[in-house]
Amino acid sequence: MSEQSLRFRKSVRLQERGRELIPGGSHTYAKGEDQYPVLAPGFIERGLGCHVWDVDGNEYIEYGMGNRSVGLGHAYPTVVRAVETALQGGSNFTRPARIEVDCAETFLELIGAQMVKFCKDGSDATSGAVRLARAYTGRDLVACCADHPFFSTDDWFIGTTPMNAGIPEAVRKLTVTFRYNDIASVKDLFDRHPGKLAALILEPSRGDDPVDGFLHEVQRLCREKGALLILDEMITGFRWHAAGAQKLYGIEPDLSTFGKALGNGFSVSALAGKREYMRLGGLEHTDRPRVFLLSTTHGAETHALAAAIATMRTYQNESVIEHLHRQGTKLRMGIAEAARRHGVDGHFKVVGRSCCLAYATLDPNGKPSQAYRSLFLQETIRRGVLMPSLVVSYTHDDAAVMKTIEAVDGALAVYAQALESGTSRFLVGRPTQVVFRRFNNGDGRAEIMTTPENPLAANNATMGQSETQLAATS
Repeated sequence: MSEQSLRFRKSVRLQERGRELIPGGSHTYAKGEDQYPVLAPGFIERGLGCHVWDVDGNEYIEYGMGNRSVGLGHAYPTVVRAVETALQGGSNFTRPARIEVDCAETFLELIGAQMVKFCKDGSDATSGAVRLARAYTGRDLVACCADHPFFSTDDWFIGTTPMNAGIPEAVRKLTVTFRYNDIASVKDLFDRHPGKLAALILEPSRGDDPVDGFLHEVQRLCREKGALLILDEMITGFRWHAAGAQKLYGIEPDLSTFGKALGNGFSVSALAGKREYMRLGGLEHTDRPRVFLLSTTHGAETHALAAAIATMRTYQNESVIEHLHRQGTKLRMGIAEAARRHGVDGHFKVVGRSCCLAYATLDPNGKPSQAYRSLFLQETIRRGVLMPSLVVSYTHDDAAVMKTIEAVDGALAVYAQALESGTSRFLVGRPTQVVFRRFNNGDGRAEIMTTPENPLAANNATMGQSETQLAATS
């Protein structure tokens, strides 16, 4: 019997069934079958802390952590207890629940914004921010950062990627792009589209800090030109700082969006901002048209808000952020030493901020490679570690970090051999593929379609590292 049949028998059967019932076999592209090697767990049965067990009973130390949504650890006790308590009283009513105000107070106290609206996923929050900015400014164009890989499942963003099928060309033209830490590219946008940009949206950081006051310069230009500044803190929020990267970098955006770790895996996200803009989605103002802003049946389910409150209280009362940085630093140093020892430090690199690490897999020519990424994933999975990224949680203790470094050391020994003789000798089956590709061509390549206005498509398609280009479709 093959290794796949022996180790992943139930997963293989579920994958076959899943393909028949679910487009792509998964409800999140970043979790899809094409993102992992053949020798990988197809379905997870349960998780506890930093460990998960697949449907075949195999145990792994996990570093994807629900695509960065599980900051404290799987089934974190205080969060689970809060959810259980809330569920005993019902989860959804005809009128608002008291916990909606309680959660809003907790969130705004922590983040420092003036108003907040909760919803279920990051895409709705960022798209709500874009709609609000367009309504307030009366402008149609939106600019997003071409170096930041994912903002929304909605047309205004997906139209900039190679997967733009079904999105009218007229909609695609309404989003333009700029580069991170490149203030000249921002100035150029305002020069080329005078009086037409409603907002600029970007992540405060993808790992590197802003240089030469980049964020503040962007804010200055936005104010000068009449556009809003939107900071997408889906990833940086609850990792860079408990109050978000905006607190760390000392900047107050017009609007900001949070999600991911806000509910430790439970479905809750937030659009927050200044009252001047957020009020347009309310009932009291009479000076401007109303904005249909984030109205969802399940947007304020009690158990999700209870999870958010318990999660935020943990970040307020315990040294979660410090732990994430400390454990991430240990991982970075241990893996870097292993890479040097095997002579692959020029081909395998740990990248990002210590609290939110990823890695780059390069071929013998120093080019990003899906085949080498697949091989690395395969070999770490064989050694009991599931690591599409290197994202630590509050429950990644020293023992887990040490075992991970040992697993990576073994995987890099194979990686070194593959650099000499190719991946085909070691990789079982096909390589993984990039998420943003126009066609399913089956060999890990992506057909890239770009326009001069939207270089983001080329940036996403050529990065060659699936997990680092797509933090997750929320």
